[in-house]
Amino acid sequence: MKGRKTASALLVSMVAVAGFQVEAFAAGEPEIHADAAIVIDGNTGKIMYGENEHEELGIASMTKMMTEYLVQEAVKEGKIKWDQSYKISDKVYQLANAPGLSNVPLKQGESYTVKELYEAMVIKSGNGAAIALSEIVAGSEGEFVKQMNAKAKELGMKHYHFVNSSGLSNVDMLGMYPEGTEPDDENVVSAEDMATLAYRLIHDYPETLETSGLSSKKFRPGTDEELTMKSTNGLLKGKSFYYKGADGLKTGTTPFAGTTFTATAERNGNRYISVILDAKDANGQSSSAERFIQSAELLDYGFNEFEEVDLSLKDATSAPGNIIKVYNGKERELGVSIKEPIALTLPKEQKEKTEVELVLDPDKVTDEGKLIAPIEKGEKVGVLKVKNPPEEEYIPDGEPASYSVDVTADETVEKASWVVRSARGIKSFFKDLF
Repeated sequence: MKGRKTASALLVSMVAVAGFQVEAFAAGEPEIHADAAIVIDGNTGKIMYGENEHEELGIASMTKMMTEYLVQEAVKEGKIKWDQSYKISDKVYQLANAPGLSNVPLKQGESYTVKELYEAMVIKSGNGAAIALSEIVAGSEGEFVKQMNAKAKELGMKHYHFVNSSGLSNVDMLGMYPEGTEPDDENVVSAEDMATLAYRLIHDYPETLETSGLSSKKFRPGTDEELTMKSTNGLLKGKSFYYKGADGLKTGTTPFAGTTFTATAERNGNRYISVILDAKDANGQSSSAERFIQSAELLDYGFNEFEEVDLSLKDATSAPGNIIKVYNGKERELGVSIKEPIALTLPKEQKEKTEVELVLDPDKVTDEGKLIAPIEKGEKVGVLKVKNPPEEEYIPDGEPASYSVDVTADETVEKASWVVRSARGIKSFFKDLF
């Protein structure tokens, strides 16, 4: 759905769409000039902001994120090892040394470890390295492409079509495009699905960030192949558009896709993931710099406009606190608790407006709202829940916020004896009489 704002019903937006181009202008919202954009909570998968995020568009070398996923999955499953060597094929040699393509040059007839190829792909965006990895995992790039599309479906992605392991346009692969694809095929994925892939990549394989967060690293130090691989991610430390907390993930550029970027940053335990597809400058032209500038705006939107809120029994508008009246019990009151608070990420202006209420189990209370004894320690006696919870959207396999939590008894309260109950009844009678 074009023009959807997912962050808050209170935010007012104006969107001008020309073709696929997004121009979002609104108080508090990022100003984005791109074909599509999205930012999500990296801890939960909650969509904070999205524009044309379902459109299937070119992703260029961000394709390598799926190759990363499948390589790490193969290592985890014991199918390949980081230190195993692979003698590169003639196809890999030619594409790793083709003029005009992003690469770490690989020698003909030379063997490289999986780790070396992986780092060349992630840090320097080496296309030859990505293709080599596809051959290691699946035997051929054609078979690997099948795995890429199958994994996308498994991850819940809906708008995607992978045609090679590197993100190159097939037309630029010197006629060696993967079997089962066409010479003019392109890798296309929606912004939301790229965010989904990024989310799963860093949740399933958090070690991904150890490599994607490197600004540079030497390739084969101490050999005649030594070179300094410099990351294409402009948000990393030491780069032109340094962004505090940035540690991934992947850029992409081709004439078809324009300039693309999947970014992520973490601050004080909070993480956000952004995706921008074909960032434009003021003249409507694809701009490498703008993908970093606008990605920073998307990340800023997450960090600056939202706040994590923990709500507990003390915040309840009805019967606040953790002491509940008990009817016909040996004790007249009962301490109650929750296992953990209700944790929400909310627009800052909604923080003070969000309320929780304690709702006791109607089958366990009197008409006056008192719990009826006996009550066992640990017994669920009700729930603490959010009043009028906000409408939220999450990527597939996200972790939606829970708007309620069980309230349990801190101790056992036995039913009072007949004598005690009678005495209380008589006392209450005379109290009401006088």
